[in-house]
Amino acid sequence: MPGQLLLVDDEPGLREAVQAYLEDSGFTVDVASNASAGLELARQKLPDLIITDVMMPQVDGYQFLKQLREDAQFKALPVVFLTAKGMTTDRIQGYNAGVDAYLSKPFDPDELVAIVTNLLQKRDSARSGGEDEPRNIDDVIREIEEIKRLLTKGGTIPQSPNTVKIDFTPREQSVLDLVVDGLMNKEIARRLETSVRNVEKYVSRLFSKTGTSSRTELVRYALEHGLVK
Repeated sequence: MPGQLLLVDDEPGLREAVQAYLEDSGFTVDVASNASAGLELARQKLPDLIITDVMMPQVDGYQFLKQLREDAQFKALPVVFLTAKGMTTDRIQGYNAGVDAYLSKPFDPDELVAIVTNLLQKRDSARSGGEDEPRNIDDVIREIEEIKRLLTKGGTIPQSPNTVKIDFTPREQSVLDLVVDGLMNKEIARRLETSVRNVEKYVSRLFSKTGTSSRTELVRYALEHGLVK
């Protein structure tokens, strides 16, 4: 699965070797020697995934990741940490900071390729499964509002003769109600005081139980079959 990658590392030898191996594996790779240059290049190139060293002068990998996550367009961007550190506490710090994978030096380049490929596949699978995509949020909300307008009269949902009974858990029902209200995963997570990943799992279960594959299909199905509380 070729993709556009950004590699940030202050060691020229390692940077060149990793770039060459990734390019031989079919990826397009841009490189930066420090976090500041990496952030600027990320905004220019909009990569599919970033690989960055942790131990860098001035701005380290954790600070770099924080800067990325503060930018809306990079909140869900897969990031892989490369570091000489291998302690559990360092890994925990990386995951708490929002990194997607953590690979200690020295590493097998085939393992790096496998991690990158897996993360890109998960990203594509999540997108096709209907999870939040910042560029589509407004369109999804408009579609949901249009569905609700077409299926309601006088502000109430008609009781459809096609009402079905599906055994949702209480939390699944809560998530469904909020999806129908037009809330996106992050908003639902805040409302229910849970994580976005948990909300994504509930939405996936709702897709499975209703036989739908997108949020708009789910909303239409829920309204047509009287599944909203």
